[in-house]
Amino acid sequence: MILFYYVLALVIIGLDQWTKYLVDVHMEIGESIPLIEGLAYLTSHRNQGAAFGILQGQMWLFFIITVGVVIAIFYYMQKYGKESIWIGLPLGLVLGGAIGNFIDRLFRGEVIDFMDVYIFAYNFPIFNVADSALVVGVIALIIKMMADERKEKKEQA
Repeated sequence: MILFYYVLALVIIGLDQWTKYLVDVHMEIGESIPLIEGLAYLTSHRNQGAAFGILQGQMWLFFIITVGVVIAIFYYMQKYGKESIWIGLPLGLVLGGAIGNFIDRLFRGEVIDFMDVYIFAYNFPIFNVADSALVVGVIALIIKMMADERKEKKEQA
């Protein structure tokens, strides 16, 4: 089963890099194509920072953090991925997302973002496939940890 989680990470990396390639080759930076007017746009954007544009230009920090995260994910995948799909799947998503953005930083010096979403009147920061995988994976891990903690407290009571 663990192999499936690594394959999931590879699929995320492949999809992420393919979509970024398409945006890089076919769109000018700043160009925006409406997908659903007022809600979703395909917008070519570059980011040298982290989520929400923080820590711009701190590539060395992102390299160190990503290497540490990837090592930790491999460790936890081997140790706990066998036990539960609810640990393995999110770790696979996080692994794929982390490596997807790492590839951009390593070879481009910046991350290509292109999903531009408006939630009500709020323009959510532009993101990509890797970012989506990271967010979904981390949220799923948090939910799993909270559920396990509740279960443990009930068993102790």
